[in-house]
Amino acid sequence: MVGLLCISTVVVLLPLVIIMVHVLVEGFSALSYDFFTEELGSPSRAIQGQATGLVHTIIGTIVVDTLALLIAVPIGIGAGMMLSEYPEHPLNPTLRLMNDTLNGMPAILKGLFIFVLIVKPMGTFSGIAGSVALAVVMLPIIARTTESALQSIPWTIRESGLALGIPRWRVVLSTVMPAAKGGLITGILLAFARAAGEAAPLLFTSFGNNYLPNNWYGFIFSPTDTLPQRLYSLAISPYEQWHSMGWAAAIILFLMVIFAFILARLLARDKFKIQA
Repeated sequence: MVGLLCISTVVVLLPLVIIMVHVLVEGFSALSYDFFTEELGSPSRAIQGQATGLVHTIIGTIVVDTLALLIAVPIGIGAGMMLSEYPEHPLNPTLRLMNDTLNGMPAILKGLFIFVLIVKPMGTFSGIAGSVALAVVMLPIIARTTESALQSIPWTIRESGLALGIPRWRVVLSTVMPAAKGGLITGILLAFARAAGEAAPLLFTSFGNNYLPNNWYGFIFSPTDTLPQRLYSLAISPYEQWHSMGWAAAIILFLMVIFAFILARLLARDKFKIQA
């Protein structure tokens, strides 16, 4: 049985290792100082062999993904708390059905929905539209994992707080939520990993940009480049230089997800304290 388990583990991990090795081999040569400091610019720069980079893409990805987390985490955790802690509420069956439907909906339809809801009224593609689209991708995952994490906490913890006369909402926030911290962070990480690689909804919302914006809020209110969308456009381009940059963009995207996982795990440790 131990041998079968080892073989199964190798079979699961082997495709991941093959993909990562291939990405590193193809994209490592494109990682340079210019890659992190220069704009992509027009295709003529690639034809002429000029220095190009993806600094605007990296910054745009950080901005869009961070805003998406800020939007999705409070709403998703609130929905999960509603499903877990207030099962008798009449809205819960509808909320659960809508959450499951949203979870099964293709990401490109979520992008189209945000296009109609935000992009058309604004009259332009924007980073905030991309953030809302990714937040919609994250929401059902965070809600479902939050519900599961909270349900894993014994009801005796809730009863002990209620017996002391503490309000129900306070019991949930002060005792149940800290006890389920590991599960909550895992759910947020799963949602982030799912949304971080989505390119389809970003094609309808943030759209992309080959240049840095003129000011800092240009990443929010104007077309913004992101790594998943840029990786797709570089992969289908006719320029070899851009193909290598696409592989390099995949490396950066992978490293960003790994960094987020490590940071979240550090924050989830009970011994980790944030000094004031």
